[in-house]
Amino acid sequence: MPLAARNALIALGITIALVSTVAYAINYLNQARITEISAIQDKISIEILSLDTQFSLLTAAPCDSTASSTTLTGELADLGTRLAYTENQLGSDNPQVLQLKNQYSLLEIRDYLITKQLAAACGAKPPVMVLYFYSNAGDCDDCDKAGYALSYLRDTYPKLRVYSFDYNLDLGALKTLIQVTKVQDSLPAFVINGKVFYGFTSLADLEKQFPKGALATSTAKL
Repeated sequence: MPLAARNALIALGITIALVSTVAYAINYLNQARITEISAIQDKISIEILSLDTQFSLLTAAPCDSTASSTTLTGELADLGTRLAYTENQLGSDNPQVLQLKNQYSLLEIRDYLITKQLAAACGAKPPVMVLYFYSNAGDCDDCDKAGYALSYLRDTYPKLRVYSFDYNLDLGALKTLIQVTKVQDSLPAFVINGKVFYGFTSLADLEKQFPKGALATSTAKL
């Protein structure tokens, strides 16, 4: 065999080996990613069922157990963080992500309503509550910044209740909430203690939208 032909065959063999190695590595990484996402989805599904059961227990509990709802709200926030990670990995249009977001939104609405009901039934002052409406459709330039600002406020003031909703979700209960609160399609939008505000400029300006002393009465982290 001529030297040139032999070198060509060797080069071809090396190329095939490299392509096969790269294809194997990509397939391996994709499988590992799918396994990781599946594990997260399974965990989220279990936590959704757990939270739903806790809601049922809270509605049947006496007023002296209302403090436990604070822990439950913390679990709900942690679940939201994991759901956001899953959405970033699979995409906003993924059917599994949409189903999980629908379930999570229903849990948020239930927590919002139960918190108000418990406060009224037990004669307690309800916590400061924020309904935050955003969009992942690429039509809300300030939504990410608004979300980060609210996460900071929630972490700084543990008694602050923040409920985040994808405005474009095809969910009947969410559409009803939007109608009841009279939130328009101008995002980001906030409902703070029943009053609607639109747009985001800075954390300082957002804090000004809260009732006077509302954040100061929350227990800030040191």
